[in-house]
Amino acid sequence: MKNKNYYAILMAGGVGSRFWPVSTQDFPKQFHDMLGTGDTLIQKTFQRLAQLIPKENIFILTNAIYEDLVFQQLPDVTKRQVLLEPAMRNTAPCILYASLKIQKENPDAVMIVAPSDHWIEDEVIFTQNVQQAFDFCETNDALMTLGIQPTFPNTGFGYIEYDKVSTKAIKSVKQFREKPDYETAKSFITQGNFLWNAGIFMWSAKSVIKAFQFHQPKLFELFEKGIAIYNTDDEDFFIAENYEKSENISVDYAIMEASDKVYVLLAEFDWNDLGTWGSLYDKLDKDASQNAVVNARTLTEDATGNMIMTKDNKIVVIDGLKDYIIVDKDDVLLIFPKSKEQDIKEVLHLVKEKFGENYG
Repeated sequence: MKNKNYYAILMAGGVGSRFWPVSTQDFPKQFHDMLGTGDTLIQKTFQRLAQLIPKENIFILTNAIYEDLVFQQLPDVTKRQVLLEPAMRNTAPCILYASLKIQKENPDAVMIVAPSDHWIEDEVIFTQNVQQAFDFCETNDALMTLGIQPTFPNTGFGYIEYDKVSTKAIKSVKQFREKPDYETAKSFITQGNFLWNAGIFMWSAKSVIKAFQFHQPKLFELFEKGIAIYNTDDEDFFIAENYEKSENISVDYAIMEASDKVYVLLAEFDWNDLGTWGSLYDKLDKDASQNAVVNARTLTEDATGNMIMTKDNKIVVIDGLKDYIIVDKDDVLLIFPKSKEQDIKEVLHLVKEKFGENYG
């Protein structure tokens, strides 16, 4: 029987614009089967969390415009479990809001905050790591995160510097470092006590709320006013009236970088944040020519290293392309160099300017 004190906050409000044209404002990547497994990213994340956490204790945080998508893809969740943000305000306000709701329901709660769009292999080990973190958080006033062992000097992730002297599995965090340039990232790897920041957090409800109260008193005061009506019929009205008054701030800036009670556990599972087409390519199986293919039947000649995705098992014939992103979706066809994948957000902006907002 699963522990009734275990909770999860599943973050599912992002747009994922670097996965355009599949991911759009109206239908973002977490609601797509990006891996071609038969499950969408949010479904896979929910299933992963449910291995440790009672399903009824998994709360989904998302933008109000995605309410229907959440209930379509997670038909077993109830209205109580779906927290709708009426405005985009980054991760700190929604995490504080959810934490206050959970604490009111169960003062002994410990929770994980997990993005809905990560790729995680070795889910058994993931569950073991989360269990280890929960055990620590139940007996310590701690804000915990999972760190990923760097495999190369990645400039697209933030880094966590931990206490190199400690021999314990759970280590004290010295500081968070912003996304570095290449030379700085190389120096992090050389020093040996830097991890990628995966944006996965664990803490007790008491500890995280205390951290917000101390480090973000204005934000805490705003959401504390609703405690009497959280988990009642009047909650939606309170959130509609007050949520947009909150500061647009990430949980990293709001409490993690400010607190001296932050700890990190080195994750033992394989992880990818699936932030770009290239990161998806890295995690998919490849054909003999190193092409990664999702939902397509391909005939290729002199075509290597491509990321190919279509709908409905379409036949795709490619000759003479190397290291390209080829994505066919409805009335948009993207053929774009993988080396320029970070420019897709700008391409989307140009497409909207020329053809209208309906294309993004």
